[in-house]
Amino acid sequence: MFPYDRIILVDKSNKIPVYRQIALSITNAIRNGVLKAGTLLPGSRELAKVLGVHRKTVIAAYEQLNAQDWIVIIPRKHVAVSEHIPLLKPHDWSQSDPSASYKNSFDLPFRIVERNEIIKDATSASDILIDDGYPDVGLSPIDNLLKTYRSLTSRKHTVKDAHVGTAQGTLKLREELVAYLSETRGLNVTPDNLLITHGAQMSIYLSSQLLLDSSTTIVVARPNYPIANRAFEETGTKTIEVNVDDDGIDVDAIEKLCKKQKITAVYVIPHHHYPTTVTLSVEKRMKLLELSNQFSFVIIEDDYDYDYHYSSSPYLPLASARHTGSVIYIGSFSKMLDPAIRIGFMVAPKNFISQCTALRNVIDVGGDGYMQNALAIMIKDGELKRHLKKAKKIYHHRRDFLDALLKERLGKYISYLLPTGGMAIWIRLLPQYPISQLKEMPGLKIKRISAEQNAFRFGFASMDEKELEQTVEFLKIQFQKFNTNLSEITI
Repeated sequence: MFPYDRIILVDKSNKIPVYRQIALSITNAIRNGVLKAGTLLPGSRELAKVLGVHRKTVIAAYEQLNAQDWIVIIPRKHVAVSEHIPLLKPHDWSQSDPSASYKNSFDLPFRIVERNEIIKDATSASDILIDDGYPDVGLSPIDNLLKTYRSLTSRKHTVKDAHVGTAQGTLKLREELVAYLSETRGLNVTPDNLLITHGAQMSIYLSSQLLLDSSTTIVVARPNYPIANRAFEETGTKTIEVNVDDDGIDVDAIEKLCKKQKITAVYVIPHHHYPTTVTLSVEKRMKLLELSNQFSFVIIEDDYDYDYHYSSSPYLPLASARHTGSVIYIGSFSKMLDPAIRIGFMVAPKNFISQCTALRNVIDVGGDGYMQNALAIMIKDGELKRHLKKAKKIYHHRRDFLDALLKERLGKYISYLLPTGGMAIWIRLLPQYPISQLKEMPGLKIKRISAEQNAFRFGFASMDEKELEQTVEFLKIQFQKFNTNLSEITI
């Protein structure tokens, strides 16, 4: 008899069910040419005895192989390898290891998106982590949001609502957003002008895919939100960078570019620009809108951080001003609630939203309807507004507390412009203190560093006073080490 116990490897401690182990072993033996087309296999009782397993386990394995057309079962007669299997050259069965298949690289042609392997940041519990501006999840009304979510899954009519129209976003959330955006941002829109997305990044990607290609040009700030830059680059468009000053992106430079060449779009972050945290001035906003009308380019307005403004009321979005429908407005709830709550939105003319919805359907048939409707209820009940009022007060205090710490303990090492809002401060190191040394300090992880600007983004909103003080003190010690290193070099 053929040594089936040698080619069918059963490991009862393995998480893979035994019947599947048997099926995989027989499949590999057929693939490797060890079992050829038409070969008769032992009956279920006989094979069960050889392998030391229950007969029903073998029957389950045979049924799976039969369903996949690897074998043919003739009831009460025999089981045989399918005649349709091509003749294969036998391989050494002892070298067959199905678990090693995905240890190989993918060697067939495919498009490369990122030349370097994506490396996950390894952060230990003892590390000091400076994020780039995350909300304090402990302040977020996540518990109430999830309670509402669970209640919606238990009612028949709400289950139906959660599964209807999710490609564009549930009607309930879009209707609530119409009122919310009118009250908070002065936007005059209808539910047809709204698309609910998985965060602001999806809105950026969808709009860039419809607007840009290898024949177009987009203008962005320098420095800029790197993931947005990646989304634009993926379209093949030409990207032109212009500088950012204390009043935002250089609109005069954009005007000069428009007079020389066709500009398709301008990407702008008007409130607390990423990463520099500056706010676009009223004068620049007005001029950018005028240029858009004059030179017929689209403004992609990423207003991810609109809701956190401390010194005064925030400027209204460019999208709220009079324009010809050429402003695509992007926002997100991630900064209000939790980065893990991936709900963003896009505001644009109806025909553009329609095409964004169609494109979104290619990769994602819709969002989480229950979560969207739960958020709609939170907005309608005023809970989101109450949360923002409370969070703004706390974040304002943390910004000012960090400002005092930075001036007192790090003033001789750094410079910065205190932002009027947001969740982070853009800190520039003085030239004699290279950011590369700070980056290499053990026990410290900084989310956003710019070697070109010799700067980093200090997210303060997620830290309480104790954590802010510990972090600044740690940085002070590192800067003192810089001085020691510089002295050693001088000597």
